[in-house]
Amino acid sequence: MAKGHSFFDYIRSITSFILFLILFLTGTILIFILTILSWGKATNWIISNIGPILAYPVLYVAGIKLEKVNHGFDFNRPVIYIINHSSTLDLFTMIALGLPKIRFVAKWELQYFPFFFIIGRLTGQVFIKRKDRSHSISSIQNAYKNLKKNGLSLMIAPEGSRKHEGVIGPFKKGAFRAAIDLNYPIVPIYFDGSYKLSEGGSNITKKGTVTAHIHQPIETSDWDQENIESYIKEVRAMYQGWAGVSDPTTSV
Repeated sequence: MAKGHSFFDYIRSITSFILFLILFLTGTILIFILTILSWGKATNWIISNIGPILAYPVLYVAGIKLEKVNHGFDFNRPVIYIINHSSTLDLFTMIALGLPKIRFVAKWELQYFPFFFIIGRLTGQVFIKRKDRSHSISSIQNAYKNLKKNGLSLMIAPEGSRKHEGVIGPFKKGAFRAAIDLNYPIVPIYFDGSYKLSEGGSNITKKGTVTAHIHQPIETSDWDQENIESYIKEVRAMYQGWAGVSDPTTSV
């Protein structure tokens, strides 16, 4: 038994995983039907409403309470949401937020699971190959037209993977380039507690509370490719401050 995890942590985690499989199989069928019946026009409603219905029961069974704290954002325009990504729980907490008119950037490998492939393709999520930089950039750029046309927001984890050293890993440039290209502000969301409950590559979770802090937008209208790295460092430093850590030597 892994250090720091109790027998009941394993029971809750296994039970929540089984529930996850059942709910997402059922959800895939429901989303397919709703998408077909609405000719694709119910996609935003599906993501904002069906997503939390699928995610909250899994979190509950795992012993996770999700709290939301809005620090002044009013959801009145499309933005680039960025999140800290250090836990298996992030998949469920970001969906459970039920944010309006949003699409997610997800790793390409998730499509190997049939229900993720179907749901992702039906709802227009953006899948990228994290180890293939040119493919990642191309996938996000191909999504720009749909995002701009329909006033959609995009959520990206700048760290790329949940498996990284430290509480806040190095930030990649993709989310920030997208903000420049789309002329969108960046809205940082900080998940407080997820790292302590299910660290990095672990699929076992402890019982506890995760708080999603939705912060005010960061304007990017004066950003460009020449000064982007300095802004990335500033934003990452904000996350380090929220996490109570510092790592001035890590580059972007």
